[in-house]
Amino acid sequence: MEQSENKVLETIQKARSGSQMAYSSLLDTFWNDVYGFQLLRTQNENDAEDITIQTFSRAFDKLDTYDEAYEFKTWLITISKNLHVDMIRKRKRNVLESPGTGNSEAIKSVLDDAPTAEDRLIIEQNLANLLHHIKTLKPHYQQVINLRYFNEMSYADIARELGEPINNVKVKLLRAKKLLAEIIKAKSKA
Repeated sequence: MEQSENKVLETIQKARSGSQMAYSSLLDTFWNDVYGFQLLRTQNENDAEDITIQTFSRAFDKLDTYDEAYEFKTWLITISKNLHVDMIRKRKRNVLESPGTGNSEAIKSVLDDAPTAEDRLIIEQNLANLLHHIKTLKPHYQQVINLRYFNEMSYADIARELGEPINNVKVKLLRAKKLLAEIIKAKSKA
């Protein structure tokens, strides 16, 4: 237990230093925990997935505030729980809020990273097979993949197009690439 805790802390430090691999590792390690927690609470796959995406977006954005005295999973679950409570409050008030433009300067300042190994894998796949595999993803994952790779839009442009925070777009795209890679791997073994 001690060893895996140290590994998580080491990964967090790498993520704080800007390592995309570390962010990806944290997402892979804790996605099922947060998603499962939300699925039990919401009893709705779409809500659970949306809240999980927002959880990682918020956590990655606020990673410098994480207190290592607590387990990282506990911190993520707390963020997730708070986001769920916020969602319930918004629904009760039935207020439709348009996405704010207050983050436009922050969005403009974010630079897209060079393509990762996963990006290159997706680009190099046979287009017909790739399109078939993409169509097996949930619609919101299909959308971010299409906007990013076929429309060649930046994260900032996708965020504006979808009316979502840029970190949500990044987490959705990261998750979509992971799911797509799993589908491709499974089909190539079959």
